[in-house]
Amino acid sequence: MHRSRPVGILIDTPAAQTPAAVDFWSAALGVPARPAPGEEQFTVLDGAIPGLFTVIQSIDDAPRYHIDIETDDLAAEVARLTALGAEPVSRWQDAHTLRTPGGHLLCVVPIHSDPETFARSARTWP
Repeated sequence: MHRSRPVGILIDTPAAQTPAAVDFWSAALGVPARPAPGEEQFTVLDGAIPGLFTVIQSIDDAPRYHIDIETDDLAAEVARLTALGAEPVSRWQDAHTLRTPGGHLLCVVPIHSDPETFARSARTWP
């Protein structure tokens, strides 16, 4: 048995356009933007979507959005999602990137939220 929950939405933005995207989304959503400590490719939009972290991620690819799912068992959650039809794309540190049916990306990541929030809102899977 393991648990997982959606934890964040990422606005993936080509690197050259990231400063303009940060300014736009911060103003559009009415929230401050701050760099993620130690991870210069991420800019956090604090409070943009209640219950989820919202991040602009600087990428070397086409613009898109993706969802992060946090879990207490990476292998089990990746196996569950691939059994549902997702396909592995890549892995970066502990994040597993999958492509869902329909072509959307999602990342399966270790728990990022505080333990109480995770325990309260995660779903349990067999």
